[in-house]
Amino acid sequence: MAAEDSALGFEHMGLDGRLLRAVAELGWASPTAIQAQAIPLALEGRDILARARTGSGKTGAYGLPLLQHLLRIKGSSAVAQAVRALVLVPSKELGQQVVRSLRQLAAFCAREVRVADLCAHCGLDAQRPVLMEKPDVVVGTPGRVLAHLNANSLSLRSSLELLVLDEADLLLSFGFGEDIKALLCQLPKIYQALLMSATFNPDVEALNELVLHNPVRLCPAQPRLPGSCQLRQFALRCAQEEDKFLLLCALLKLGLLRGRALLFVGTLPRCYRLKLFLEQFGIAACALNAQLPASSRAHILTQFNLGIYDYIVATDEELPALPSKVPTRKGRKGRKAAAPAAHSRGQDPEFGVARGIDFQDVAAVINFDVPGSVEAYIHRVGRTARADKPGTALTLALPEEYPALARIEEALAGEAGQCPLQPYQLCTQEIESLRYRCRDAMRSVTKQAVKEARLREIKEELLNSEKLKCHFEDNPRDLLLLRHDRPLHPASLQPQLRHLPDYLVPASLRGIARPELRKRRRLPGGGARRRGASCRAQGRTNPLQTFKYAKHRARRPAPPPS
Repeated sequence: MAAEDSALGFEHMGLDGRLLRAVAELGWASPTAIQAQAIPLALEGRDILARARTGSGKTGAYGLPLLQHLLRIKGSSAVAQAVRALVLVPSKELGQQVVRSLRQLAAFCAREVRVADLCAHCGLDAQRPVLMEKPDVVVGTPGRVLAHLNANSLSLRSSLELLVLDEADLLLSFGFGEDIKALLCQLPKIYQALLMSATFNPDVEALNELVLHNPVRLCPAQPRLPGSCQLRQFALRCAQEEDKFLLLCALLKLGLLRGRALLFVGTLPRCYRLKLFLEQFGIAACALNAQLPASSRAHILTQFNLGIYDYIVATDEELPALPSKVPTRKGRKGRKAAAPAAHSRGQDPEFGVARGIDFQDVAAVINFDVPGSVEAYIHRVGRTARADKPGTALTLALPEEYPALARIEEALAGEAGQCPLQPYQLCTQEIESLRYRCRDAMRSVTKQAVKEARLREIKEELLNSEKLKCHFEDNPRDLLLLRHDRPLHPASLQPQLRHLPDYLVPASLRGIARPELRKRRRLPGGGARRRGASCRAQGRTNPLQTFKYAKHRARRPAPPPS
């Protein structure tokens, strides 16, 4: 791509005026690198295989050409209504985000272009009326789209003209390989295809051979993560597990971490353990994991983006690809039995926290556990420093995690514009006064407490489930037993841990931490309110300070009765 082409603005790309107006409303002043390269080629009808980092505008790179193609078809002549574009996504959360972005871009042409969401939290029967109206664009996961194709509620063989695979590197790793192959058999022979991904791996190359025809490869000359001027990356090597909890407690309770943050852990039990640990200190956080229903996960994301929660504890456990044939268990002669698939553990195969989801205004990402691969680290840290906003990433590592951290540092150091992870400067001796409080909180969060917390969450999901309402209406005894089951107390809360006394704040941090401790109430006319006056005004006088001793006078004898 020539330099002059990459410098073109949206107004010079031949886009419809209604799309340009929507772009202006969204505040997109100029196209990103991937948008500047992909949009002109997509408008020419070329197949594209594009790689760009998270938050670089890949949705706009395929969304604008897709909508422009539909508007051109509908504006040229009277055509029959049909599904002409299909967008495949690996997770329901990402699908809802794509639907929202496409509808924002089509805000001024909503009557001409209709977008259907197959990632909604409802069954196939509830989505059939929407598909019967033949929307112009359908967004869904491969499994959901294939289910509608097999049920004859959706037909693409004679109408599809544009196919988009977003986050293509995840579609196969999430176990959608067989679904995509079956889905491609029900598509027309000729259509335009766009593959967008944050990384290139063998899975993406396999999709390239299946879907694309003589594609143009686009790899903007940019690192996979923003530069050091936008994203600051730190690492702290901890000697023991307790040090991780101590550091996190100090960051949050002393106010050293400003803004909202994502806390990533490695496993689901640790997700709940960290959440319960924060609750001991009065820090509200929500857990996001693959075992929650899709509606609950969407509700958590909405609450976080609205600012109700400042912290999300998430696990990005990725599910292995399902084999085409389930291996059978062998005999005793040293053969290992086939491991059960992750789907049998109750996890949603269409779940992905760290990949592609647009968490809004994330100031920091804390890797409480070191990710297992460089790609996982990139996708975790890519949740912050988006859209030219600054961000911070902090990784905490134990001695057994040092090799994985070294691989991440080596990979980032080899990329242009990337700096190695800087050591996080914090004198641990200054926060030693908080260690005994952390130990009290950690002792309260036992394995049994974690187990009961998960059971409590399952119980709440059952009570709020829309699918079980009919069952509870027919079986009221089941609902009664569920409601009056023994209450679960996942951890004994200690109220004294919520308040942090001033004497526990390190002397070197009192100038920047806990600014509310330094505020003094002032009178309307100026001047500080005296302590005694403040207490008396609020009726909280100290009886030991206001007590006055007076000698008891001898009682006068009662007068004799007359």
